Amino acid sequence: MTKHRWLGTVPCLLVLVACRDIAKLSVEQGMGPTPVLTEPRPSLFPTINIAPARGWLPGTAPRPGTGLAVNAFAAGLNHPRWIYVLPNGDVLVAETNAPAATGRDWSIRDWFMRKVMQRAGAGVRSPDRITLLRDANGDGIADSRSVFIDKLHSPFGMALVGTTLYVANTDAVLAFPYEPGTLKIHAIGSLLTALPAGSINHHWTKNIIANAAGTQLFATIGSNSNVAENGIDNEFERASVWQIDLPGGKHRVFASGLRNANGLAWDSARQVLWTVVNERDDIGSDLVPDFLTAVQDGAFYGWPYSYFGQHVDVRVEPRPDLVARARTPDYALGPHTGSLGLAYSSGATLAPHFATGMFVGQHGSWNRKPLSGYKVLFVPFNDGQPAGPAIDVLTGFVSNDGAALGRPVGVAIYGVGALLVADDVGNTIWRVTTLTPLPAR
Repeated sequence: MTKHRWLGTVPCLLVLVACRDIAKLSVEQGMGPTPVLTEPRPSLFPTINIAPARGWLPGTAPRPGTGLAVNAFAAGLNHPRWIYVLPNGDVLVAETNAPAATGRDWSIRDWFMRKVMQRAGAGVRSPDRITLLRDANGDGIADSRSVFIDKLHSPFGMALVGTTLYVANTDAVLAFPYEPGTLKIHAIGSLLTALPAGSINHHWTKNIIANAAGTQLFATIGSNSNVAENGIDNEFERASVWQIDLPGGKHRVFASGLRNANGLAWDSARQVLWTVVNERDDIGSDLVPDFLTAVQDGAFYGWPYSYFGQHVDVRVEPRPDLVARARTPDYALGPHTGSLGLAYSSGATLAPHFATGMFVGQHGSWNRKPLSGYKVLFVPFNDGQPAGPAIDVLTGFVSNDGAALGRPVGVAIYGVGALLVADDVGNTIWRVTTLTPLPAR
């Protein structure tokens, strides 16, 4: 039988095999500083449970948490995934997706996973641009938009340092000259440093954040596989956070063993770097919890040899020396929640109970039964550490019949009293505020 004759049977066969595993724990049991960890339930293929992308009907929106309100800051975008707020209040949005696959051998698994991602809303062609949104009259709705930078290569993270805007493409950090108030950058970006990419580039998103002094960038570099099945040689300097010197571009691995770190945020009071990390698949709907953690210089967080500290993953060639070093993350965010966005709140961002802590955008699961994530939540902090259960900020992204109306990704603090949320299925930037406006400062 040729590949093309039996190809159509593959989805049915994989679904029959992969959907047997059902979560035995609630998502909440897989959250907090000491989550419940079940025994691994490995399978040949991951559990497939997709919320097919549908989008929002006119006049509908996500459901805000108690005491909060939500409105569409900007709609009709093209796969908006990441947000960066400039000092003058302009909002930059990376409209982006994975780069086109090139140079890889065909495989059943890769083909099927592409189909899964397409059904989940991640199959659109990358717009490869950054769009600028401006709310000139301050009514909470962007009244103008312009293409700020185009002809990029799967852009994601952005960081302004002085008069230089850094943009993290999937394969490089570029530097662009920036003038406050400009609606479009016409200059061609100059290379600061190349980033790992190549023909596999399993986790393509690269995020960046600057330190307070403006002397360094920190960049997330996701792994090139689930658990090193593409060979450990293909993981060189990946599954890590890099430190990149400015303006020269020299880099070093700042922390490692982080399967797929995305959001980065500073605890501005203590100048501690935090990240959210997507953990590994294929060992059951209850494993492994995504997590929020402080990023320590020189620390190793386990991937691929262990998870959530020193829980050994037997699928990987043993490295007891590295397992012994593995640092336990600070706060679990639930299994397969797709925790991507991260923003630090310091002060009266929305309401008093959101004064200090981290907002987290959870893109949602595709390989857990039942679904998990598909929300924005807040992890309160006390004395520099997560303290207490997470609070729902924005929910309702999944319809009653199981379709994805939207999927939250990047989150960003917007002025005083607002949070912006990028929704790459709903093609909208949502603005979350309190029902009662905060007093002017």
